[in-house]
Amino acid sequence: MKVMVELRAADRRLARRVIDGGPPWARRVLPAVEEAAEHTKVWWAVTVMLAATGGRGRVAAAAGVAGMTTALLLSNLVTKQLYRRRRPPPEWVPPEALRDRPESSSFPSGHTAVAFAFAGAVGSVWPPVGATCGVLAVPVAVERVHSGAHYPSDVAAGAALGLASAALVRVAPRLLWRRVL
Repeated sequence: MKVMVELRAADRRLARRVIDGGPPWARRVLPAVEEAAEHTKVWWAVTVMLAATGGRGRVAAAAGVAGMTTALLLSNLVTKQLYRRRRPPPEWVPPEALRDRPESSSFPSGHTAVAFAFAGAVGSVWPPVGATCGVLAVPVAVERVHSGAHYPSDVAAGAALGLASAALVRVAPRLLWRRVL
């Protein structure tokens, strides 16, 4: 029990440090990252570009959408309903970030889950493109803490859930195929 109390305290300290700190350019760049990640815009744009390449790109786009959908369902409709957590206190958050702050449970970060699920699922089909998407997923995770929407543990759980969603998308067809035979 003491370990959990210490972990929670460390999570809160780190969140406070990230929200308060960071380089000055972060306050200018990270809102654009948030806007791109909102309603999965960036991932739909990548999906369209991948699908337009045909062949492997189309398969990677389908895998990315399946991963993204799985992560959305697991994070927002299952996990957030099972584990209710308040978001970081409003007094920690810059006033401009409070306007768009969600009311839902803080745990896990759905934006992060979607970003990592998309990257992981695309990477299972086309590894170099998946790695590029992974590089794009990291600022999404950082922004969620920096804006005061989430604690670091929410983002870590979202990333893990996203990667698990990508793995599920990768193995589900084989598991289903075994059932049919």
